Amino acid sequence: MDVGFLGLGRMGKSIAANLLRAGHKLCVWNRSAGPARDLAALGARIATEPAAAAQGEVLMTMLADDGAYRSVLLDAGVLERAARGLIHVNLATVSVALARELARLHRDHGLAYVAAPVFGRPEVAAAGKLNIVVAGDAAAIARIEPLLSAIGERTWPLGNVPEGANVVKLAGNFMIASALETMGEAAALVKSHGVAPGDFLKVMSSTLFAAPAYQIYGRLIAAQRYEPAGFTLALGFKDVRLALQAGEAANVALPFASVLRDHFLEAAAAGMSGHDWAAIAEIPARHAGHGMGS
Repeated sequence: MDVGFLGLGRMGKSIAANLLRAGHKLCVWNRSAGPARDLAALGARIATEPAAAAQGEVLMTMLADDGAYRSVLLDAGVLERAARGLIHVNLATVSVALARELARLHRDHGLAYVAAPVFGRPEVAAAGKLNIVVAGDAAAIARIEPLLSAIGERTWPLGNVPEGANVVKLAGNFMIASALETMGEAAALVKSHGVAPGDFLKVMSSTLFAAPAYQIYGRLIAAQRYEPAGFTLALGFKDVRLALQAGEAANVALPFASVLRDHFLEAAAAGMSGHDWAAIAEIPARHAGHGMGS
């Protein structure tokens, strides 16, 4: 397929590379030129502006946040200048409010819009093992299935309303953030009683909580290995705030999300925004009067 791609951060670049390896034609654009040049070496074309990447069959986007979508996609007039019949596949985590707005704007411009946010860290993206939650027009989703198969291990359909995929993604990230906080608090507790956090987390992630989130992040927390970040604390903070906004819009209380927001804010004030979001576990440790250690 002839695909355009906007947003070549660690996740986007790995996803785009897998599309190339699967034999799809790719036209890429990124704010900084380096990642685009790397993909050009693999056979991609480089777009001179975002709208130039929207002239094929499909446009895939992996931009950082709502502001980036407004700047790169909407303010730059990409929808007005897109090829007729284009399917836009949004792989990123955005607010439910923006998801609704994007769906409406695409309808207004006669374009198909599919929300397809992904679960997985950069190494999972590089391996083509992402889990993809997808919602939107059924015919459009069927059309892009070869692309989703090239970048993910499994696709989870969630109906024909795009925002459904976005709220599932936000709820999932809220659950991961909750696990990070829980591990941090529990590890601080055992350390205060003379048990090494690394020993405790190994037991828990091998038995009662033998799941990827606990295993992957438990190792990072035990080793206090927060750089380089697979997913930054700043992005985690953004997603917790978006979950709270979605809850408020639907009159759904998320009291623990409020705790998480405050701890993410405290971590940001301590200069951790560029660290992996597993660093949120350091906040309970600090409250207990010690670092984590192993």
